[in-house]
Amino acid sequence: MRSAVPRGPFRKFLDYCLAAAILALLALVAARLDRVETMQVGGKPVINDGDSITLGVERIRLRGIDAPEYHQMCQKQGADYACGRRSREALASLVAGRPVSCSGWERDRYGRLLAVCTAAGVDLNRSQVERGWAVAYGDYEDAETLARRNSAGLWAGSFERPKDWRRIHGGMAESVHDLGGAVLNWLREILRFS
Repeated sequence: MRSAVPRGPFRKFLDYCLAAAILALLALVAARLDRVETMQVGGKPVINDGDSITLGVERIRLRGIDAPEYHQMCQKQGADYACGRRSREALASLVAGRPVSCSGWERDRYGRLLAVCTAAGVDLNRSQVERGWAVAYGDYEDAETLARRNSAGLWAGSFERPKDWRRIHGGMAESVHDLGGAVLNWLREILRFS
């Protein structure tokens, strides 16, 4: 059996520094947990496009979905059509002038609240994907499968996935709304110093 070797003063100093760093990190996280509390926002929305709305001054991106950009074109029966506008119109028809309620805690890299939104009990995120006017983007894969099978919305023709269209046309790029993205957003909020 080996006897314990006493630690030198330098090693003890490093141990104390590590313990202090861990405690400081825990204190920082505890002090900033209020930044990631779930926000509830509601009211009459302004429909920006097929996956984003504005409620008052709060810009909201529908979490877990990705809709064509407003100026994006798609093809159906050999002809181009304004699928970005159609996606926006589809979201507007789901809302139908009713108040919208949104719940979320994450923010995307553009400061928009990532949220699940409803109007009169209708899940707008899921409905946009089920009706084929948005694709799954971290959630709602089952709804996308159903829309594809039924040739609904975008799936009735051909289109570039919105993230690919943005990349090609120099638009806003963002990470997929999945667990990895949620962890990164949580860390970004915790460590934000503004």
